[in-house]
Amino acid sequence: MAVADHKACIVGVGESEFTKWGGIMDRSQFQITAQAIAAAIKDAGMTAADIDGFASFADDSNNAPLMAVALGLPQTRWSSMVWGGGGGGSIAALSQACAAVESGLANAVVVYRGLCQGQFRRFGRFGQGRIHGNFVYPYGLFAPSMFLSLMMRRYMHLHPQITHEHMCEIALNARSNANRNPKAVMHNRTLSRDEYFAGRWIAEPFRLFDCCLETDGACAVIVTSRERARDLDGPAIDILGALHGSGPGWGSGPLGSQNMPDADYASTNSKYMAKELFELAGISPSDIDVAQIYDHFSGLVLMALEDYGFCAPGESGEFVASGAIRWPDGKMPINTSGGQLSEAYVHGMNLLIEGVRQLRGQSTSQVEGAKTCLVTGGLGVSPTSGTILRSQS
Repeated sequence: MAVADHKACIVGVGESEFTKWGGIMDRSQFQITAQAIAAAIKDAGMTAADIDGFASFADDSNNAPLMAVALGLPQTRWSSMVWGGGGGGSIAALSQACAAVESGLANAVVVYRGLCQGQFRRFGRFGQGRIHGNFVYPYGLFAPSMFLSLMMRRYMHLHPQITHEHMCEIALNARSNANRNPKAVMHNRTLSRDEYFAGRWIAEPFRLFDCCLETDGACAVIVTSRERARDLDGPAIDILGALHGSGPGWGSGPLGSQNMPDADYASTNSKYMAKELFELAGISPSDIDVAQIYDHFSGLVLMALEDYGFCAPGESGEFVASGAIRWPDGKMPINTSGGQLSEAYVHGMNLLIEGVRQLRGQSTSQVEGAKTCLVTGGLGVSPTSGTILRSQS
């Protein structure tokens, strides 16, 4: 008698259109989120009756019990929300969905995020009730670009070989990939090196094009078991591991205290988790074919390349300058849809969808023969998160 395989996998993805901040006003944020979930259910070859769980993060206001009613679910067996600000919870929500499915507490869980910031206040705007902000606001730290700029400055001080040229390469790579992606907000807007360096300062060392977009949009993925996936027609993508957590002493990290341990201050808070993630997946960084690395700010991508073991401390600049992250000939292309710098900013969920598309062979910057993909959640925050995906084919 065959043993049921409860290991989690991704069987469906869906998204709304992506627009610049305030671009979606004809439907509510709840509506576009429901539409993205419905698209993911259809992509999976399922119906709403197959779904019995929800997972989201970052104070998502698209209430799961109301979403269950809107979609017509007959029963809800799981709903969860990850603590923490921003995209650190994106893959954390995926890990909660995996836990629900693999434990048998749910059969199929939607992981989702919806943002229509033009209809509400901008996410991350000064004065949004972050109590720990009392420890940073008096010093002029009012926004994520300011919070994280201090970490980047420290990183560049410790590794003076890291320059703005390397940050520029992260931004140019994202834009080049977005120019091949018709869904990207920056699809029709090229970016040159000269334009990058002409960008105004936002919070040194971040210029304009080092900072992610502000967009409206919604994304969703469907997580179920391998056993259930066998009855579906579409391709299932294995989740070799999905983790979230934090190193010691981070608390709310740069978003609220700037009081992280000195040894880890200039980092993405991923070192401990990354080691465990690769051990859980049973592979090493050299086995990763393509990566979607959370690019809220270009410099944090450089840190992540080191924290996840793709290069030694201080060597990420040389790594990206070599062309290693470029499509199609790079050793490990990254952010192949344009990422959050140039496709859309949906708190990392669009990166997860792009990871799935790469392993399905459906990307607009398809990495030939890609079998494995790393996707990270938000970097330099607490909690942070990451997953390793693998094609079953």
